[in-house]
Amino acid sequence: MIKLCLFVFLFLSTLSFSQKEMWLEGRGKIGFLAAHRSVMGHLVTDHAFAAEFSCIYRGNGESSWHKAYNKPLFGLTGFYGSVGNRELMGNFAGAYGFISIPLISTNNYSFSGRMGLGLGYAGRIWDINDNVLSIGVSTHLNALVSLAIENRFEFGPHSFNSILDMTHFSNGGIKVPNLGLNLPYLSFGYGYRIRKANLEQIPVHDAFNKKWEFGAVGFISAQEIFPVGGEKYPVGGVNAVLRRYFNRSVGAEVGLDWIQKQSILMYHEDVPKTQLEIMQIGVFAGYLLPLDKLHLLFGMGYYIKDKFSPQDDVYHRVGIRYIFNSGINLNLVLKSHWARADYVEYGIGYTLNR
Repeated sequence: MIKLCLFVFLFLSTLSFSQKEMWLEGRGKIGFLAAHRSVMGHLVTDHAFAAEFSCIYRGNGESSWHKAYNKPLFGLTGFYGSVGNRELMGNFAGAYGFISIPLISTNNYSFSGRMGLGLGYAGRIWDINDNVLSIGVSTHLNALVSLAIENRFEFGPHSFNSILDMTHFSNGGIKVPNLGLNLPYLSFGYGYRIRKANLEQIPVHDAFNKKWEFGAVGFISAQEIFPVGGEKYPVGGVNAVLRRYFNRSVGAEVGLDWIQKQSILMYHEDVPKTQLEIMQIGVFAGYLLPLDKLHLLFGMGYYIKDKFSPQDDVYHRVGIRYIFNSGINLNLVLKSHWARADYVEYGIGYTLNR
């Protein structure tokens, strides 16, 4: 979780809060807990209610990616509210950095895709002694991920917005039970512009790198598997990646993954296994949103070698990568199998042709 805080800090520093235009916004949210597993059905007892307060900036061209993303909004949001069952799960609090990228934009209206990443704190968690039915999360501190679409209207210094989002809380598999919480919310908000943008001087930026980049990332992690309270098993591996940017706002990569997950030794424990036999090899394709040195990554992979197949053949990655001018890059990625978190990859690597 400390590494997650570091990446959120890098995310916010990359977005550069030196922009002139600044808004303060508040909104109320109503939603429900989506029970994505049948064993979670008992958790859904009432609606989820929450409130958010945001400090928002607008990119006005000081960085090269501002124009590429149609002058996006970005900032920091605080969250507080219920998640569908106050008795078993209490209230949640959190904060996350976000970016809202306009897909349709006019003088007074914008329709945007919005993404956020941060930390959430669970008021009540699973406990074997007094809260055994709360199987959604088992740690107070969790990752908070928000994906949304936003309608926004601006009239002078006033803004009105409606947002439909999916908010997710999970510890990334570091401790079980960790089925995770998925919450669709509908929210309505009001904002006020407290500082206006200065668009008089827009700098000229160099062309982006059109070459193919090759890189490799080594990562480590840990995961706990059932039964509850058991041992944590180390995970390690290497991703070899070929990457290309098509313009300042779109990139793609393909890769080959080697994964050494020690928890597989406990899968059908009576069957002898060697390190070579538990090795997983996968092929991966990802979509990139480059924000200068920081990239948002979304992708899917398929195991071409997975002898014991403890989970699905298909896996997914969602995360962020920060690439320094030297070519060294830091990765923070959630690997999952559909809606089930597998583990969080903490990685460091190097990119050639950067």
